[in-house]
Amino acid sequence: MGWFGKLAFGSMGLLIGGPLGAIAGAALGHHLVDKAEGRVVGGPRLIRAEQTQAAYFISMFSILGKLAKTDGVVTRDEIAVVEDFIGNLNIMETERQFAKQVFYQAKDSTYSIDDFAMQFYQISMGQPSVLVSFLDLLFRIAAADNEFHPAEEAALNRIKNIFHISDRQFDSMKAAYFKDVGKFYQLLNCTPECPDEQIKSNYKKLVKDFHPDVIVSKGLPEEFTEFATNRFRQIQEAYENIRQKRNF
Repeated sequence: MGWFGKLAFGSMGLLIGGPLGAIAGAALGHHLVDKAEGRVVGGPRLIRAEQTQAAYFISMFSILGKLAKTDGVVTRDEIAVVEDFIGNLNIMETERQFAKQVFYQAKDSTYSIDDFAMQFYQISMGQPSVLVSFLDLLFRIAAADNEFHPAEEAALNRIKNIFHISDRQFDSMKAAYFKDVGKFYQLLNCTPECPDEQIKSNYKKLVKDFHPDVIVSKGLPEEFTEFATNRFRQIQEAYENIRQKRNF
């Protein structure tokens, strides 16, 4: 991750400012944060692609820190899930340690999960596929312990609203990781009452939005593309099941 080298060696002037910039500075243990403005000081700025990648990475682990604490207590199981997720990322050990520090700094910070989500929404320029991919990844990690705490669901609902993601899309993601009625229809943002043509149309749009090549083109870190690939496969599986059932 090119942006991490700039961050780690303190050679950039502005990471992303605000809560995420403050958490990044604290996680590195460097005195780079301007207390008055919440910005990283000194050196050149990150280019837009690097800024987006850094924001995705730092937002993810900041929000995970807050998500783990939504019920008041961070359990060993929750920490194990996050550490396992970090361990499976295709990144260097120094970057894994940075991810862990972001998680712990954010968890105990005065910032809210909403603060992090709102800043990421602004930095992502409101790109729907990026925002849906981000929320989908949060669902994936929340489901890793096979439980969906009401406080977690409430937090993800708030993020959904901040990201301007529809209730139908939210239910679709929820159905992908937690058993629910009409799972395959929900994955395609449909209901059993929808006509065949609408199902086909939704499928084509989702395939386009979640194609791994499209996700990469949005400037996200390469290590996260596997989640877009998994979502892409789920969409294909859902469509094939419905197609066979309806015989079209």
